[in-house]
Amino acid sequence: MTEEKLSTFTAPKGTYDLLPPSSATFLAIRERIAAPARRAGYGYVETPVFEDVKLFSRGVGESTDIVSKEMYTLTTKGGDELALRPEGTASVLRAALQANLHKQGNLPVKLWYSGSYYRYERAQKGRYRQFSQVGAEAIGAEDPALDAELIILADDAFRSLGLSNYSLLLNSLGDKQCRPVYRAALIEFLAGLDLDEDTRRRAEINPLRVLDDKRESVQEQLVGAPMLRDFLCEECKAYDEKVRELLTANGVAFVDDPKLVRGLDYYTRTTFEFVHNGLGAQSAIGGGGRYDGLSEMIGGPALPSVGWALGVDRTYLALEAEGVDLDLPAATAVYAVALGEEAKNVLFAKVVELRRAGVATDLAFGVKSIKNAMKSADRSGARFALIAGDRDLAEGVVQLKDMSTGEQTPVALDALVTTLKEKQL
Repeated sequence: MTEEKLSTFTAPKGTYDLLPPSSATFLAIRERIAAPARRAGYGYVETPVFEDVKLFSRGVGESTDIVSKEMYTLTTKGGDELALRPEGTASVLRAALQANLHKQGNLPVKLWYSGSYYRYERAQKGRYRQFSQVGAEAIGAEDPALDAELIILADDAFRSLGLSNYSLLLNSLGDKQCRPVYRAALIEFLAGLDLDEDTRRRAEINPLRVLDDKRESVQEQLVGAPMLRDFLCEECKAYDEKVRELLTANGVAFVDDPKLVRGLDYYTRTTFEFVHNGLGAQSAIGGGGRYDGLSEMIGGPALPSVGWALGVDRTYLALEAEGVDLDLPAATAVYAVALGEEAKNVLFAKVVELRRAGVATDLAFGVKSIKNAMKSADRSGARFALIAGDRDLAEGVVQLKDMSTGEQTPVALDALVTTLKEKQL
């Protein structure tokens, strides 16, 4: 008789499993990134993980690698062409337009979101095919103070996590008045370069995308290329200067980056990116900008808007690079150890009562010895252990052990919840 070999499955290439204890840090990152936005009046929105493929081809842009190379697409049995969302802004704007949020009250409509996004990229550390982001969008207002608000909220989020070794890159991409003049000048410049066919095709659709090409061979040829900043109209210059003035007045430093265009075609005017100095090639930990024409691109009314998305995965790596450990509470505050079946029944009821009172409590399950049970209590990180045997129950008490000092004291069963709540658990 031959032994059948068990098959094993692993996570798909470019993805990873999020497990304790790392998962607690990921949850904390999401919470702290979202917290400044919530305090600024942004409400939560959640959209489907797949959308009509045209939402992204029109909004994100056909010239982008995201649309041309990286989207996961599928065809339904009914023939609909769908795509797993590669980014969040287009989906959030679609949802806001579909629900007519822009007609229901004061503008801007402020929304924040969190979720997974999908791109078929060359998998490497910090660059995954499924990745996590927290984003914020302000829809329906054209105001440099709104741009500054969002940038400050993102900076506050990173600072709240204890990060310091990062920079804010800032640029302006102009608007529909001044960008066409720059576009013509850039096309003329690019025509004289030795570019490959794929890059030339991209330049024909959106020449600004060539500026974002990370290949050294392309960047070397871009030396001397016309800069958009030199072509900004007076209105865009004044807008950009006001954003910078507000950032400086509120203690947010930035670096001027005239080649910053980011990877999406919908950006106008303010464009920004946060880069971490300890992450190597995949240094961007978040970014965004103004997208005044996106609503019209996807069939909506004119709604000038601005937003950002910050990477949870990249932020986690940035914390590692800086050696920052978040101060997270233990998942379990109290760990109950029963000595015998009768004691287990009593402690089980107390565990349920404590949980309902808001105390994070666990119970030693399937443990046959007090020694192993106490090892489990220690590994849980609990501040206190509850220990009870037949003698304790006969006296109407349980033993409360402080896991840091080893001190053990009896506590009346009927006073247990009150006693633990008084210890601010």
